[in-house]
Order: sequence, then structure tokens, then C-alpha cells
Amino acid sequence: MDVHDGGPGSPQGRNTSGEAGADTETSPARDAVPRPRAELPSPEPEPESASPRAEHGDLGEDALGESVDAPTGAPVGEPDGGPVGDQAGDSHPVGDPDAVLVGESRPPEGRTGVAALSLRYQVGAALALAVVAVTVCVHVGMVFLHVAPSNTVSKAHGKAIDDWIYPEFEQNWKLFAPNPLQQNIAVQVRAQVRTADGGSRTTGWYDLSAQDGRAIDGNLVPSHTQQNELRRAWDFFTATHDNDNHPVGLRGALSETYLRHIVVLRLERGGAAGDGGVVERIQVRSQTTNVAPPKWSTEKVSTSPVYRVLSWWSAPDGETEGGTR
Repeated sequence: MDVHDGGPGSPQGRNTSGEAGADTETSPARDAVPRPRAELPSPEPEPESASPRAEHGDLGEDALGESVDAPTGAPVGEPDGGPVGDQAGDSHPVGDPDAVLVGESRPPEGRTGVAALSLRYQVGAALALAVVAVTVCVHVGMVFLHVAPSNTVSKAHGKAIDDWIYPEFEQNWKLFAPNPLQQNIAVQVRAQVRTADGGSRTTGWYDLSAQDGRAIDGNLVPSHTQQNELRRAWDFFTATHDNDNHPVGLRGALSETYLRHIVVLRLERGGAAGDGGVVERIQVRSQTTNVAPPKWSTEKVSTSPVYRVLSWWSAPDGETEGGTR
């Protein structure tokens, strides 16, 4: 049966030629079958049921060739061959605006450091910094008032300054004096002991300064008593006594009691009295040795020790328990 579509020159009857079918299906085929990009792997071959031959059974080899005549690596419909959407390999996942492009670093946040903390932690950090700053200022001020010449403030608050400085922050400026210390001074002691059987014996000399030195050597956090107790006690004694070991002023007796208390306590801890023995009397001496000059110096000094020997002191009962008789 003939079908007339109207219009002059229109063909009559059914058009069964493959050429006419190719003309009617060329445009949709171009848009539907883009050639894959050169840098992407080739897609897997489609099943026979999904191939253009299956969908358009009347199309021949020429019709399939015409539908993919676009330049290699650029899908049909892109004049510049650029990527389009997800087919072009966008690095942003769909629906994730915060995703970072491949090879691109995420920009830094707007706030860093303390400003990045919450308000509560910011207040805590500010208070901690304020406490540290105030403590540092107070400490520097106390040290300055301690080493500065006597003035109105140091006279009015002398006790508070000493309580802050001693004993941890004591300042010794002898290193910068015109004549710095050039001697090694060791404090030594011996004791007269009453033994358990009623006899009496005298011990040898114990070098207490050497004991403190061994305790400090290699110790990252040495005790203050090991560093300064014995040394300060001897300095206190020599400052309140003349060359004949006679006390000068009211503090002379106090310095003797302080030094005796320290020495007896050291002897008791060291077990100088032995089993059942009792320390009855003690004798203290100092050994002073000049520091040898360096090899390149032409200075000549004597390195022989010089001793300052004190008289015998009795050790009353309760001396090691804190008595000050």
C-alpha cells in the first residue's frame, strides 16, 4: 500500500533502503556514542544486546562510522575538546563543595594559635599567661632589691625579700669581685667517742666538704643542704670570729652553735660513733688550698694546704634532735 506524505517531490511508498535509514539515524547516533578520551582507559565492550547494531538493525557499517567521526579524544558537541562535567574527570566529588582538587592543598583556617581555641580555653590561657608574667616581674624585682644597695624599699621590706630569695635564689657576686675566690676550702671534723664498753677513742678526720662534693657530682638536682649548708655555716663562723677563733659580737655564739649542730648531725648519720658509741666532743678545722694557676701563666703560688684548727667542743645530749645548748 502506497503512503503519500505530502509535498511535491516527496517519495511515494515505503522507503526500505539502508541509505535512507542511515540518514534518519545519523544525528542521534552522533550525540549518543562519544569516543572516549585519549588519557582515560577504553571502556569495556558493551554486550551485543546493547550495541548500536542491536538497536538499529537496519544500520550498516557506513552508518556506524558516520556517527563517530569526531576528533579523537573530544566528545561530540564540545568545540574546544575540553572536559564536560563528570565525563571530563572532575576531581570534586558530586555534592561535596569542601573537597580538595588533586594536587591542591587545603587553605589554612582563618584562626590559628590561641585564637583558634574556644572562649573558655582562651580565658584560661590568658589567666595562665598573666600569672606567669606577674611571677616573673615579682621575682626580678625581688632579686634587684636583694643585690641593690640598701634603700628605702629594701629597708622597709627586708624580711619579705630575704624570705623570697633564701635559700633557692641566693646571689653570690664574689665571682665578679675585683679579687674573686682563688682557694678551695674544705671543712673537716673528728670526734672523741665513748664506746659501749666505757672506753674512749678518737676518730680520724672526716672531710665533710668532699662528701658534699661527691653527692653533687653528676646529680642534676642536688640538694640545697649538699650545696650550701656546710659552706654557709663555715662562712658564718669566720665572719663572726677573729683569727684566734674568738667570737666577735653577739652572733659569735650563734654561729658556733649552728656549725656544731651541723657537724654532729653529719657524724651521727655517718655512723662515726659505731655500735653503742656516743660522740662526746668534736673538733673542726678548715683546709685551705690555693688554686693552681693555668699552665700558660707565669704566676707562682703555693699549693700546700693551710689549716685552721678550732678547739674541742662538747656535744651535749639532744644535739642531733635540734637542741641548741
